[in-house]
Amino acid sequence: MQQQKTIPLRAWAELLLLGCIWGASFLSHRIALAEMGFLSIVAFRVTGATLVLWSVVRLRGLPVPRAPKIWASFLAVGALNTALPFSLIVWGQQRIDSGLAGILNASTALFGVVVASLFFADERLTLRRGIGVGLGFCGVAMALGLDRMAGFDPSSLSQLALLGSSLCYAFGGSFARRALHGVAPEVSSAGMLAGAAVVMVPIALWNEGLPSPDHGPQVWGALIYLAVVSTALAYLLYYRVLAQAGAGNLSLSTLIVAPVAIVLGAIVFDENLGLNAYAGFGLLALGLMVLDGRVLRILWPVKSQTGQP
Repeated sequence: MQQQKTIPLRAWAELLLLGCIWGASFLSHRIALAEMGFLSIVAFRVTGATLVLWSVVRLRGLPVPRAPKIWASFLAVGALNTALPFSLIVWGQQRIDSGLAGILNASTALFGVVVASLFFADERLTLRRGIGVGLGFCGVAMALGLDRMAGFDPSSLSQLALLGSSLCYAFGGSFARRALHGVAPEVSSAGMLAGAAVVMVPIALWNEGLPSPDHGPQVWGALIYLAVVSTALAYLLYYRVLAQAGAGNLSLSTLIVAPVAIVLGAIVFDENLGLNAYAGFGLLALGLMVLDGRVLRILWPVKSQTGQP
C-alpha cells in the first residue's frame, strides 16, 4: 500500500504562514474595491507578482522550461488556480462582507481533500483526515458565528462565486501537482502567474479600461500587498508546500484564512469579537492537530501493521 502524504514540520509552519498571508488579502480586497474595479485589481495583482517572481528566477539563475507542454500547463494552471478564483473572490466581495467570504473560502479545505483523494493514491480520504477537516470547518463557523452561517443564501450569486473559487482551487492544486511535477517552485509560480496575467490583463482592459494612477496611499498599499506578499511570496510558499505535503494537505491553509480575517477586521475596522470567536479558534486548532496527527501519535502511540494513520 502506498505511503500517505503527511505534513513535515517545516511545511506545517509554511502552511500556517500561507493561511495568515491569504487571510489578510480579504482586507486588502475591501480597501482596493473602494476605488478600483474587481478585474483591474486582479490584473494588477497577477501582473505585479509575475514581474517579481521572474526577477527571482533570473537572480537565482534557475533554468526556464522550453517545452511547449510546460508552458501550456502554466497557462491552464494560471487560469484555473489563479485568474478565475481571484476574480470570483473579489467580485463576490463587492456584495458580501469579508467574514462570510472567508468562511466560504474555507470550504477549499473540504473540496481540496476530496478532490485530491480522487486523483492521488497517497492522499486518500482517511477517517482521521475527514474528522480533522470537519472539526476545522466547524471551528471557522463558530468563530464567525452560527448566525452568519445561517445567512448563506443559495440564490446569491456572490456567495456561489466564493464556493466556485474554492472548487477552482481544489482542482487547480491537484492539476498543478501532476502537471508541474519536477519544475522548481519559483519557476512554477512565475509561469503560472504569467499565464494568469495573459488571461486577466486583456479582460480587465476590455471591460474596465486603463486603470487610473490617482489612488490614495491605502489603496496603493493594498495593491502592493496583494501583488508582492499575498501572491508572489504566497505562491513561492504554495509550491513548496505542494511538493512536500500534497494538494489535499495544502488546501488546509484556507482553514486559517477566516480567523485571520476576523482579527484584522477587529484591528482595522474596530469590529468586536465575541466569546464564540475564541471558542472557534480553539476548535480550529484541534482540527488542525487531528489533521497533522503528530500530537495524536505522541498521546496515543499505536503500532499499525500497515503503517497507515
